[in-house]
Amino acid sequence: MGKKHRSADTRPRKGRNPKSASDAAKAGKKALAAKAAAKPAARKSSGRAVLTPEAGESDWRIIDPIDEARVSAATEAADNAGLPLIAVCGRPNVGKSTLFNRLTHSRRSIVGDEPGITRDRIYGEIEWQNERARLVDTGGVVPDDEALIPAEIFRQAQVALEEADAVIMVVDGRTELAAPDIELARLLQRGGKPIFLAVNKIDTEQMEVQAENFRRLGFRNVLAVSAEHGSGIGDLLDEVFAVLPEPKPVVHEVVEPPPSDAEEEAVTPKAPLPGSHMRTHGEYDQRETKVAIIGRPNVGKSTLLNALTNTSRAIVSPIAGTTRDAVDEIVERKGHIYRFVDTAGIRRKGKTKLMAEKLSVVMARKHLEAADVSLLIIDATEGVTALDANIGGYAHESGRSVIIVVNKWDLVTTNRTDGKDPLDKKIYEQQVRDALKYLEYAPLVFISALEKKNIDQVFAKTELVSRERRKRVSTGQMNKFLEKVDFQRASVPMNKRVRIFYMTQAAVAPPTFVLFTDKEVKLHFAFERFLANQIRDSFGFIGSPIWFKVRARKKVTLAERTR
Repeated sequence: MGKKHRSADTRPRKGRNPKSASDAAKAGKKALAAKAAAKPAARKSSGRAVLTPEAGESDWRIIDPIDEARVSAATEAADNAGLPLIAVCGRPNVGKSTLFNRLTHSRRSIVGDEPGITRDRIYGEIEWQNERARLVDTGGVVPDDEALIPAEIFRQAQVALEEADAVIMVVDGRTELAAPDIELARLLQRGGKPIFLAVNKIDTEQMEVQAENFRRLGFRNVLAVSAEHGSGIGDLLDEVFAVLPEPKPVVHEVVEPPPSDAEEEAVTPKAPLPGSHMRTHGEYDQRETKVAIIGRPNVGKSTLLNALTNTSRAIVSPIAGTTRDAVDEIVERKGHIYRFVDTAGIRRKGKTKLMAEKLSVVMARKHLEAADVSLLIIDATEGVTALDANIGGYAHESGRSVIIVVNKWDLVTTNRTDGKDPLDKKIYEQQVRDALKYLEYAPLVFISALEKKNIDQVFAKTELVSRERRKRVSTGQMNKFLEKVDFQRASVPMNKRVRIFYMTQAAVAPPTFVLFTDKEVKLHFAFERFLANQIRDSFGFIGSPIWFKVRARKKVTLAERTR
């Protein structure tokens, strides 16, 4: 194959012929016909999800003995677990993360000129020639470095290498062989797994000769690539996928309970259909609950991730700013699937000096906005700081559900060493509430991540707030609610008051309400807070912010009426 198609992005796929316009039109008609034929069957199969009024309750609930969203999420997680794994390793600053991002078509790993940016294991998925595999990016390996963080990076890399089916060792083609390269090569050769040497940063044809110098490492598969420009990636993937084992077959066992009488008799058209992702129609299928662990540096976020997953997934050290890339892990517990994401500690802009730290803060904000629930970690030994309040504001303004987690509670109670009396939980909670008044709706949990105390409460609260943020209230219930609310109690200036004719819930996650009023004005913050508190008293929405949108009723003129 010529150099023209060495890039993975430009090479034609095997077994796929380009379709003409007429073929595409025929295929489209067949797809529409198949979709129309499948609709009755889909409605029939969705009969397990039933909307039925509960006696003594003001809300509708969905009866679903086996949640199809969770089953599909478990199926997807199991399928991914059966895929072969490719590990990318090498010494620091040779382009491993750039290659990982190129292969996964993402910006998952932080890339920079500073060595040692990647520390934890970063997982992704790759597809090549209709075949799929998992890919793991590791930190720069220096085997003889006994410092805490390099030793932990080496330990994380060893875990990835042990579970990998093939290894891609990356070296810098612009430099000479270094001692860490030789030591790592010897370590990999003892493992007995297929190894491919990717000589990176070979950006031109004239530089390809330099790649032959690295055959001294003793590897047979030596390929010149450029992770930044994409050249040579296709040849690398061809050789790697040729030695990968077949994906392990996964058997999905789903036990269907017998349908109850209520399910057979109370099937309504309002039942959600499988695969529906319409947020404007109340409850929607959610594959997993994404939980972002946020907070300032060195409050115990990585320790909490390890406690929640019962693993050593993230590197933990007393050095502030240890975590840089976001580390995620999927946990299945009591039928619920959670994806916990450990983010980097968020600092003020003036405190971030290195480019890697600035990028890690940006990535932490992005992962927060992509989550459903955020765990705001507070250090019990230091209390709520101004930075904690700012970070909580990020979650509140982005519409994420919030759970306040007070970590290291054992250091101020049972394991206190300064001779002072243990802190009172009620007094401490009131201090937290006073400092974070805008998060009065958020549940609060006291834990010790290091000793794994009260971790069950974190799971319970997470399931509660994730369910509450997807709750939906009907328009009729909202109108009955408006009739009972005494708006004269709201401390709002007269010129800022509005008359609400009716309101409806337009979306969930977060719950969003549209108010139809007599004038188009921005709600006064006091009125918005009063209305949100009244809604919470009647319908709950624990842990989730409530959003409002105002729609003014259109005034009809006399001329328009006489038409």
